[in-house]
Amino acid sequence: MIAPIVGIALIVILVVLFFSFIPVGLWITALFSGVKISILTLVGMRFRRVSPARIVNPMIKATKAGLNLGIDNLEAHYLAGGDVNSVVDALIAAQRANINLEFEQAAAIDLAGRDVLEAVQVSVNPKVIETPKIAAMAKDGIEVIARARVTVRANIERLVGGAGEETIIARVGEGIVTTVGSSINHKAVLENPDSISQRVLEKGLDSGTAFEILSIDIADVDVGRNIGAQLQTDQAEADKKIAQAKAEERRAMAIAKEQEMKAMVEQMRAKVVEAEAEIPLAISEAFKNGNLGVMDYYNLKNVMADTNMRESISKVGSNKSNIKTDK
Repeated sequence: MIAPIVGIALIVILVVLFFSFIPVGLWITALFSGVKISILTLVGMRFRRVSPARIVNPMIKATKAGLNLGIDNLEAHYLAGGDVNSVVDALIAAQRANINLEFEQAAAIDLAGRDVLEAVQVSVNPKVIETPKIAAMAKDGIEVIARARVTVRANIERLVGGAGEETIIARVGEGIVTTVGSSINHKAVLENPDSISQRVLEKGLDSGTAFEILSIDIADVDVGRNIGAQLQTDQAEADKKIAQAKAEERRAMAIAKEQEMKAMVEQMRAKVVEAEAEIPLAISEAFKNGNLGVMDYYNLKNVMADTNMRESISKVGSNKSNIKTDK
């Protein structure tokens, strides 16, 4: 009793393994969908570690859409790391829109890292790219802040190797800055914002990119800061600081000169005091040598007394005049 049960279990396991390894259901679906593919080809995909469903289902879709694609091309694209389903959808969309797109070109676009289906859709239905706020300064020093909307259409021929949206935004921003900078004043920009889009379009900004620029529309224009006046204020402040530094330098030099003069005066006073200290010694030497008599000495004292008295009188007179002036 046990042997027949084990035999039946082994048969069931073998059948399950057979149908799991060989996608018979997928082969039947492909056969009834008009896709001619052999069981051996599906088994070969298993050995090559290729998911048969990832190849057969897009192949069925392409066949129903009237596309003539080879199973080997789809498998090769899958092994290269591409998205087979996206490529087939892009080819179907291109065929419906009468866009000339070959499988090799679509596969190259997909392997380049771009969404080939989105590229075909943008080629049919143009896309609007909105730039961030771009600040530029007119000749009168007033800042103008503008924001643009760029309508682009994908260029299938330049998708491989062409620049992306970031380049378009950068070039449009550069064109806006150049156009506003060449304006006489900010009023001219505000009165005619279309002049910005016209001049930017004339520059051919879409060269070398994966897009074709259809139009550039200025969505918003605002007036910003008065940069010219701010620069003049900053320059005046800098000139003021330079003048203050030079004045401080002259003041320091004057103080140093004054200190030098005071030092010279103190030196002269010291010399006078030193000379006055030597007068009694000179008088004593004159007495000893007989060069000065007693009467001469008294006459000298009288002269000195008169001098001191005159100085006292002059000081009193000057003090009285100051008091009258104060009153």
